[in-house]
Amino acid sequence: MTKLVAISGSLRKGSLNTALLRAALTMAPDGVDIVEGSIHGIPLYDGDVEAAEGIPEAVARLKDQVAAADGVLLFTPEYNNGIPGVFKNAIDWMSRPSADIGRVFGGKPFAITGASPGNFGTLLSQEAWLPVMRTLGTVPWFGAKLMVSRAGTVIQDGKIADEATEKKLRDFVAGFSAFVADYKR
Repeated sequence: MTKLVAISGSLRKGSLNTALLRAALTMAPDGVDIVEGSIHGIPLYDGDVEAAEGIPEAVARLKDQVAAADGVLLFTPEYNNGIPGVFKNAIDWMSRPSADIGRVFGGKPFAITGASPGNFGTLLSQEAWLPVMRTLGTVPWFGAKLMVSRAGTVIQDGKIADEATEKKLRDFVAGFSAFVADYKR
């Protein structure tokens, strides 16, 4: 069984990326289990808080989920042509202490996708994640790109309302799942 963790980089209740993630959960191929990780409850990173109190429970939980997974799917919004601060903050917390980077991220396949109400999807955000993923020692999957543009028209009431987008997401999930299964061998 291949185990994937999917994480949305948005805290909004009506998030397009969380809706895309939840649709992906239902598209796991046979032999693949996709579980939802969450950045909810992760405070802003503060080295003084880390030194005084250690790793917050929400961070420890997500780190353990990622460490136990065979691969990770990031569903990233794009804010001002870049990575959302709350999402980057969660990843920064997960890299603490730095001795844990190898356990959590090292050599782990990652795929990046996302949805945006704009015309260009999340192209710039996805590209901005690549140096971060390289620094953490992940294995980025480049087998396909999925940037859902004009997501407010294709995702309605938390569901994918567009057949072509649904097929692209299904193909993306299947492609990454196959990559992870091959990588595990």
